[in-house]
Amino acid sequence: MSVQFADLADAVSADGVVTSEEILSLRQLGWGDGVIHRGEAEAIFAINHAISAPGNDWVDFFVEALGEFVLNGTEPRGYVDDEEAEWLIAALDQDGKLETMAELELLAYVMERAGNVPDSLKHYALRQIEAAVLNGTGPTRCGGELSDTHITQSECKLMRRFIFASGGHGPAAVSRFDAEMLFRVKDATLGADNAPDWRDLFVDGVANYLKGFTLAKAQLSHGRRKELEAFIADNEVNVGRFFGRMAKELPQAHNHFGKVFGRKKAQPGVVEREAEGNLVTENEQKWLDNAIKADGQTDPLEKALLERIASDLSD
Repeated sequence: MSVQFADLADAVSADGVVTSEEILSLRQLGWGDGVIHRGEAEAIFAINHAISAPGNDWVDFFVEALGEFVLNGTEPRGYVDDEEAEWLIAALDQDGKLETMAELELLAYVMERAGNVPDSLKHYALRQIEAAVLNGTGPTRCGGELSDTHITQSECKLMRRFIFASGGHGPAAVSRFDAEMLFRVKDATLGADNAPDWRDLFVDGVANYLKGFTLAKAQLSHGRRKELEAFIADNEVNVGRFFGRMAKELPQAHNHFGKVFGRKKAQPGVVEREAEGNLVTENEQKWLDNAIKADGQTDPLEKALLERIASDLSD
């Protein structure tokens, strides 16, 4: 971190106010060498905690700068390893909760753009969005508000961003953790004046978990991604070995190979796995029964969910 960046960060933290000119200077100094470094990232977090009323210009800079540090600070770019996830959680969770909308936006930004993140960050993100929806108050980044008495339209949008994020449990895939969070939020807000989109979000999310089909290797781990990038960078690459390993790593690529090389026979098992993914298994059925029976009644949102599942099974 440069002396100029450190001095500016100290000045902003001291008076609790950041001007447009200071944000521009932080941008120029921070990206002077094209990279946000650890010291600069920590200074930006310190500024965020010191600002009394952060505006949209600050939120934009905060999210872009720290998103760049977390996602692209190390190779492979676009991935978050365990150390980076641990650092981000510690920085966000200094007093046990997300203090500002900038921090919530940063977490959403990382989850949406990452190829994959560690489970620790996935679960942390779910806890934060649940807390924001149930307990948060005040304006959101893009208009609207957080409310601790009902689910707002803005809160629906935030939840959808987190649940269907590519860095979550699979691109556009809903996990059991997500579905259980949706049930807890539903139970806590029954009878409230919730936004119209909440019903669809609950039904879409839980139905996706129960009937969603995802490839086991739809996401590559951080370590495996590094191995593949090293393989591609190998100066003595064997083309046949490359395609063989790629097909093994990404089963869905088989169909593309077949088209390129004239193979017409479908890969065995893929259609069967897709069909199985469209069914509610016995374990999923037990999970759903327990979730619905938890409060001793079948409420309107649960009835809508059951109707969706029945409709899909009859198609």
